[in-house]
Amino acid sequence: MPNSPFSINRFRFLFAGCWAVIILTDLYFLHNSYQLSWKAATIDSLISNDLLILLSLLMMNTLRFYLPRGSQYINIVIWGVGLIIGWSFLRRWLLGLLLGGDAFYMNFLESSLLIRSIIGFLLLGCVSLITILWLLFEEQKSSERRKQDAEKLTREAELFKLRQQLQPHFLFNSLNSINALIGSRPDEARKMVQQLSDFLRGTIRKEDKQWVTLREELQYLQLYLDIEKVRFGNRLRTEITVSEQAQEMKIPALLLQPVMENAIKYGLYDTTGETVIKLNAYTEDVNLVVRIENPYDPETSSPKTGTGFGLQSVQRRLALLFARQDLLETAAKDHTFITGIKIPQTLNHA
Repeated sequence: MPNSPFSINRFRFLFAGCWAVIILTDLYFLHNSYQLSWKAATIDSLISNDLLILLSLLMMNTLRFYLPRGSQYINIVIWGVGLIIGWSFLRRWLLGLLLGGDAFYMNFLESSLLIRSIIGFLLLGCVSLITILWLLFEEQKSSERRKQDAEKLTREAELFKLRQQLQPHFLFNSLNSINALIGSRPDEARKMVQQLSDFLRGTIRKEDKQWVTLREELQYLQLYLDIEKVRFGNRLRTEITVSEQAQEMKIPALLLQPVMENAIKYGLYDTTGETVIKLNAYTEDVNLVVRIENPYDPETSSPKTGTGFGLQSVQRRLALLFARQDLLETAAKDHTFITGIKIPQTLNHA
């Protein structure tokens, strides 16, 4: 059931003010234009308009439960005509009881019955129209809120699903590496288990945090890199350069790990010898820009199409958060594959 317009203080004051003006205007014309005594004009104006106010309140309350659609508006017109007919008879009876001894007034009352009934119908129609428009507006706002809530829940569910899908992928790789190290290098396997435990514990803590500073994200990313360095040994080297201003900018939590994983995958699997993965973060206007570079062999990899699930998930997260498709870009140049991410800082990152 929608709220009544009277739930808004401003509407209550406006409603009372408008009817006060109508009563005073009616009183003025009855006395000055129709030469009624002040007593007769006052009683007539108060009785007639007070009854109309009660009919208006009745109509407004009824419309909260029965809001017409399409051809149903004729029902409101018919109901309004019935109420005005009842108002005319009740008004005539009450005024006759109070002012029946005033012959001049009773003659005026009979002669003005039709025109004042029409005026009453128009006033009741105006109140009904305003109420219908207000209720339709409230219904539309409620529908928009429900739609936005549903879209938000869907977006959050998809974001959660994307993040959850990334962890098993990385976990399986790490467990395979631990399995390979147990026999030949047990100390490194034990170290990797501890690092993996710290990494997963950090993941659990971040599940409820949508945004973190870049400084926090890089601290978490370092846990992942430490695990990968145990896996790949001296073959993997990373260079991270971050401007001072960029460190405190906001970034979606757990965004960089799948990008770095993609860089390591294509940087180490398709090349031999030491591989350097570079991460550079800086500010550009009101955006945080993160560039990750890794070497690749154009003869054994397809960097332009090498955006597997990791980069696709990042691109989808950015699209869900910012409704933009241009925040993740990839390029291949001179045996270097570059992934660029742009994070706008214009949202309220709660």
